[in-house]
Amino acid sequence: MSAPLHRLRGVRPLTGVDDPAAADPRRAYGAAGELLKALSAPLRIEVIMLLTEQGPLCVHELVDTLAVAQPLVSQHLRVLRSAGVVVAERRGREVAYSLADEHIGRIVADAVAHVQEVR
Repeated sequence: MSAPLHRLRGVRPLTGVDDPAAADPRRAYGAAGELLKALSAPLRIEVIMLLTEQGPLCVHELVDTLAVAQPLVSQHLRVLRSAGVVVAERRGREVAYSLADEHIGRIVADAVAHVQEVR
């Protein structure tokens, strides 16, 4: 569905390993477009902001904070996870979600700040 976040890093490789997206800017632009699609829902933006501000959270904590149904939160987390935006870590019977990359938090925070400045 969506391109994994690590493909977006090809714009400026973080390691010495060559990334095909780095050699072809259009592939990097396509991966960036897929990332932005994954971030396009307001609830997903809110999830990203919460994870940026509070660190790893379990589904029930997100449900309580967002005041939305658990299936809806889980559905949005699936989209973010498949896009490589969040990672899940099992903690006993619970699963905690966190950002896969700190860049995501900055991208979303900058987008929110931009909209607030423009209005």
